[in-house]
This record gives sequence, structure tokens and C-alpha cells, in this order.
Amino acid sequence: MKKLLSILLAVLMVFALVGCSNNNGGGETPAPTDEGGEGSVLNVWTWNTEFWDFLGKYYADEVVDEYTLKKGDVTIKRTTYPSDGGAYQDALDAALLNQANAAADEKVDLFLAEADYIIKYTNSDATMDVKSIGVTDFSNTYKYTVEAASDANGVVKGVSFQCCPAAVIYRRSIAKDVLGTDDPAEVQAAMDSWDKFNDVAAQAKAKGYYMIPTTNATYRIFSNNTTSPWVTADGKLNIDANIEAWMDQSEDYVKNGYTAYTSNIWGDEATSEMFKTGKTMCFFGPAWYFNFSMGNAQDPEKGCPGDWAICQGPQAWFWGGTWMLAATGTDNPTMVADIMNTFINNEEVCSKLVSEDAQFSNNQAVNAKFAADASYGNAFLGDQNDTAVFVELAKNIKFQNVTAYDQLCNEGLQTYFQECLDGNVDRETAIANFKDYIKTTFPSVTVE
Repeated sequence: MKKLLSILLAVLMVFALVGCSNNNGGGETPAPTDEGGEGSVLNVWTWNTEFWDFLGKYYADEVVDEYTLKKGDVTIKRTTYPSDGGAYQDALDAALLNQANAAADEKVDLFLAEADYIIKYTNSDATMDVKSIGVTDFSNTYKYTVEAASDANGVVKGVSFQCCPAAVIYRRSIAKDVLGTDDPAEVQAAMDSWDKFNDVAAQAKAKGYYMIPTTNATYRIFSNNTTSPWVTADGKLNIDANIEAWMDQSEDYVKNGYTAYTSNIWGDEATSEMFKTGKTMCFFGPAWYFNFSMGNAQDPEKGCPGDWAICQGPQAWFWGGTWMLAATGTDNPTMVADIMNTFINNEEVCSKLVSEDAQFSNNQAVNAKFAADASYGNAFLGDQNDTAVFVELAKNIKFQNVTAYDQLCNEGLQTYFQECLDGNVDRETAIANFKDYIKTTFPSVTVE
């Protein structure tokens, strides 16, 4: 870890904040803007609106417009940049570098981060110890969510409002036609290994269906189960055997016609398979995926709500999550802490996240309550109790082999390998192109 941090210090712009802050990583509470008071504006940085919508629904007193909320006398403002290509990180880094010189109403107070790059911020003076501002009770949060938001010394820099065990999200009607059953336990038994999953893909193809919507739909299962990091402790690019296994599977699925498309998982072609006219059996993701990203499936006219169910699939995995991090220099430490505590310890709010938004909350007691409720079910999933499934899957989550390079390595590998899957280049050329991209993007990383 020490070697990794030394590399990060040399290559990541955010660590320039060390020279711009008096914070020593322990996170002293910033001085308020006036005697006993706090700032009149709280700035929240995001890459999408998921958490922002929950903030407006469960925390704010008033939703002024899509970028502005009110809580008491404080105006809460949203600044959003797209995540793709690191655009959000670049803009956020620039703002954090200017934090000490920014006007009080323009300071970053609370910003969001994903698992793919959270280590970049937790191990920098850009973030502060949340215990110092009043976030001290982690008794009900999932262990990995605290580990992910902690620096190398165990100082907690933020919290996540969600836990993200992931599952196979399958069409019940297609499963019945292919396997003769849509029962989650029986479907799981039929594809609880990659060999079985591939066998079912062949059966689905024989029936006129696709197993997956696009080749990168399974990517996160493989990448989440790697045994080594993208960049080793001595600064070398490393392509794990599990990433190679995903490339093998992707080529095989294209060759055999098991995938509908090779396009991006977020593209219109792939998401069109979520409509009731779609021929794809399996999608993949946590609760946030089928609630926030499967809008086509949710469409009351063109979609097929109720014709879905979940099971673990070939391997246990998790995908992403959204962490709230406290920005060093915030002039609203009390409100930042209040927001964090609300979304992990307020039982009413956490319960509504489950019951009204079908989220899997970061409160184990709340999730256990819904998991044990025989009357609780998710209408989208044919009244299956998804919380009960996720409670079990969450036990297998491990936060490991994480580096600050992960987002762009994951995005880059899929982008350049797609050229191979589309038949434009061979596998060796695709990998070579990816390595050239890494050389350009991270000059300090050794690429062999």
C-alpha cells in the first residue's frame, strides 16, 4: 500500500492539494464562515442525479429546481459533469485544487465518488475525517462501504447511502421457455457456474434468444473477481487472468451468436433489449441498476415490469456504489455530517429508500427487516423479495485489488477490445491499442 500511495502521489493531480491545505489527513473541522454559523450555500458535486434526487426527496425542505434545493436557510446546489473518460474527476480535481482560494459560496462541500477511483480521494488531503464532524456510528453499515471510504490509516472520509451486491436480472418468460421454470432457486441452480451459464446460453440461442444484451454486460462480474490490481505496487500495468477470461468469453459469445450486440452496455441498442419485444434473457447489476438504469423495462407500455427476477448467477460480485465524501475546507461541516448520518442511520429514510425506491440501503438493520417480511416484494420483479436476496449476496462482497486507475483502465479495455469484437482489428492489436492508451493517460505507469 505504501508503494501504491507513493505512485499516486507522483501521478495524480489531486494530491497537489497537500500543499494547498493545512489538513494533515486527520480531517480537522473547518472553521465556520462567521461566529458560530455555517455557509449559506452547500455545494454538492455529482456525475448523475441518482443521489441528488434522494437528497431532494428525503432531506431538503424544498426542491427549487433541478439544480437547487433548500434546507432551512441553506441553499444546496448541484454541480454535475459526466463520468465517462474521467471528465467528472478532471473538473472536480480543478475545483478542489482551488478550494483554499474559492469564495465561501463556491467551495466544494460534499462530493460523490465511485469505487473505481475513490481511493484517489480518500488517500489525499482533499477529504477530511468524518468522525471529526460528527459521523461516528457505523454499526449498521456494511463493512466494505466503510473500508472503501477509509484512507490507508483507517481514517473514514465518507459514507455510502447504498450497498451494491449485484445479481443476474433475468426475464421470467424467457427463462420458462428455455429452462422450463422461472423460479429463482431453479434458475440459479441452472447457471451457478460459468460452464453452466454458457450451456444455458446455447439453449437460449437454440430457442431464438440471446443470453446477454451486449458483450460488456458480464464485464463487471469478471473484473470484480480479479486476483490482482490493474496497476501493481511497483507501478506496472497488469491485465489479470480474469480480464483475459472475459475477453475469451466475449469472443466466444460473438462467434456463437449468444449476444445481441457488441455495443456499449449503456447504448440504445443494448437497452432496447429491455423492452418487452427484446429477445435477451439476462441483464446484470445491483438494485440501482434495475431501478435507475432499466427505464425501458420499467416503461408501462413498451416495457415488461413484473417479467423479471434475480439470482446470484455464476459468481458473487458487486458493482459500484456512491460514496459521499467530505471536502476539506467545507464551510458547512455540520450539514455535511447531517446528510451522511441521515442516509446511513435514519431508519425512516433508509426504510423509504427500500420501500419507495427499491434500493438496497446501507443500513443492515433496515434491510434485515424487509428481508424477513413475507409480505414485501418488488413489483418489477414479479413480487420477488429482492432485499432478501441481496442480504445474502452482501455477505460475499470484498473490496480488494482497488487502485485509483480503475475507472479509465476498465473503460479503456472495453472500448479498445470492442474494436476486436466488431471485427475491425485482431485481439493482439486491440490489446496493443489499449496499452498505448494507458501509456498516454498514465505516463508514470510502466506498460510492457
